[in-house]
Amino acid sequence: MPRVAIVILNWNGRKMLERFLPSVTEHCPAYAEVIVADNGSTDDSLAFLADRYPTLRTIALDRNYGFADGYNRALVEVDADYFVLLNDDVEVTPHWVEPIIELMDSDATIGMAQPKMLMYDQRDTFEYAGGAGGFIDHRGYPFCRGRLFNTLEKDHGQYDDPCEIFWASGAAMFVRSTVWRTVGGLDGDFFAHMEEIDFCWRAKNAGYRAVYCPQSTIYHVGGGTLPKSSPRKTYLNFRNNMALLYKNLPDDELCGTILLRLILDGVAALKFLCEGHPKELAAVWQAHRSFRQWLPQLRDKRRRNAPKRVSHIYRHNLLIDYYLRHLHHFSQLRLDKIASH
Repeated sequence: MPRVAIVILNWNGRKMLERFLPSVTEHCPAYAEVIVADNGSTDDSLAFLADRYPTLRTIALDRNYGFADGYNRALVEVDADYFVLLNDDVEVTPHWVEPIIELMDSDATIGMAQPKMLMYDQRDTFEYAGGAGGFIDHRGYPFCRGRLFNTLEKDHGQYDDPCEIFWASGAAMFVRSTVWRTVGGLDGDFFAHMEEIDFCWRAKNAGYRAVYCPQSTIYHVGGGTLPKSSPRKTYLNFRNNMALLYKNLPDDELCGTILLRLILDGVAALKFLCEGHPKELAAVWQAHRSFRQWLPQLRDKRRRNAPKRVSHIYRHNLLIDYYLRHLHHFSQLRLDKIASH
């Protein structure tokens, strides 16, 4: 059997570990190992682990490197055929590992995979961070089967078919370790948010695919690190979205898409202001300022990445579909517009 490492990155999450780690250890197959990588916690996370889980392997980082570089540094110390990046606020179910590993083992082109992700508190509803697999439109707006913007669908079995997706959620992402090393792990400069989309895009540029496996189910709390309404989260999302577009778009789409996104992000900033959220407006402005300052490094990353046209990008305007055409479910979209190449 392949060796599997289930790696939970923790930062001041002692309460989450106490609540959710039992399900992970209980439903860990014999060929897998559970590892907690601590991102420089200042709470009693490490003491709790030493007391309650003395045989569990821990990797103690010297400070908080963020989600992206925290995993990069931790996984250097892990030897396995597959890595499972698992959030500390996830409850897993029996046999959640086995079907995904079987699926990935059956096809060497599968580099990443994710389970069905449902809400912890509303177990019949798809979870925001991953739903039934991630996609992106050609203007850079991410969405999921089961989640368009802030609209979450109930799970009625409508997405119970395994399929290829564009990105697998970092809340529960299975990654072939050879692909992780080939692609170079997550982009540590992202710190957090959209780093898994960037990783999957770079992996697709290298010829690998991401898939969704509905035979595996997890329940995710979400928003455990930053609240849903957070200027810091807004800043990271807007900055990192621009960065992943710049790094990965093919040459003939780059300038037009970046220019349009600058305009659309300006509209979003004005919307924040009209809704009485001036700190969110400031976060968007700061995100674009940081993106401009980041451009010299991004140019180098773009050259190394060698971007090209890839499959499973939605070649239609998600904003128009959602806000003007009132299409709020994935199944209502023009699925013929999800490009196969």
